[in-house]
Amino acid sequence: MSDPIDPSGYVRERTQEGRRDVRWPAAPEPLAVPVYDNHAHLEIVDGDEPLDLAAQLARAEEVGVIGVVQAGGDIDSSRWSAWAAASHPRVLAAVAIHPNEAPAYQAAGRLGEAIAVIDELAAQPRVRAIGETGLDFFRTEAEGLPAQYESFEAHIALAKARDVAMQIHDRDAHDEVLATLARVGAPDRTVFHCFSGDADMARIAADRGYYLSFAGNVTFKNAQNLRDALAVTPLERILVETDAPFLTPTPHRGRPNAPYLIPVTVRFLAAELGVELDELCTQIAANTLAVYGAFD
Repeated sequence: MSDPIDPSGYVRERTQEGRRDVRWPAAPEPLAVPVYDNHAHLEIVDGDEPLDLAAQLARAEEVGVIGVVQAGGDIDSSRWSAWAAASHPRVLAAVAIHPNEAPAYQAAGRLGEAIAVIDELAAQPRVRAIGETGLDFFRTEAEGLPAQYESFEAHIALAKARDVAMQIHDRDAHDEVLATLARVGAPDRTVFHCFSGDADMARIAADRGYYLSFAGNVTFKNAQNLRDALAVTPLERILVETDAPFLTPTPHRGRPNAPYLIPVTVRFLAAELGVELDELCTQIAANTLAVYGAFD
């Protein structure tokens, strides 16, 4: 199912309608111990001065963010993610059909075809994860849920067959995601991207050996559940991400997000946990490499 089309020109634009400030935030103080952005969507152009992939990676490296896991959510963005990873030593890729996209592929009679494309991409050496996949009960209506379950279980099988990690998208579906993983068996390296549960869920996930990836929303005033979850998560299960260009951490909430802002979130995590910043960075870097392998 190879496609001769060059994926490098693919781009999406984030809407700026209704947004009050699309300027890029100032770069934070660099980290002394480098870390990685566990999940970003760098194919989405944002900001008053859009940055291409090379500029994003250079800006990140200047502040001690030395690698990015670029995540896909449909065929086109997954192909772009695989291309980015193959083209840049600071990028690894995750590929998948997002749960909110699965019903549309199913309705078009193309879900099986789409998953076959993801399987083919996952064979590439720098594609190190299947993701983001999972369940989303917030945006998908009841009639679309069977397609989500079918897609999720197929992606779990791909991750296990390819022996790569899996990045989970879980929105308003905590119990069902956990139940599905228990029923069919989770991949060896399972990550809850942008963890959104509470302390009880965090304990269950950590006890099962899953990783919890915290994004900029852990800094939001109304996100006490995430801080409670962080507090009970063992250091060896913590990852950090931007979900760029979304979920920009406080004090820059609402402005464009990018991997170079990871230090803002990491410093917040260290303060919340009461651990030294360098210690946390060392552990996050080790966790990232344990999940995805070396970047170069």
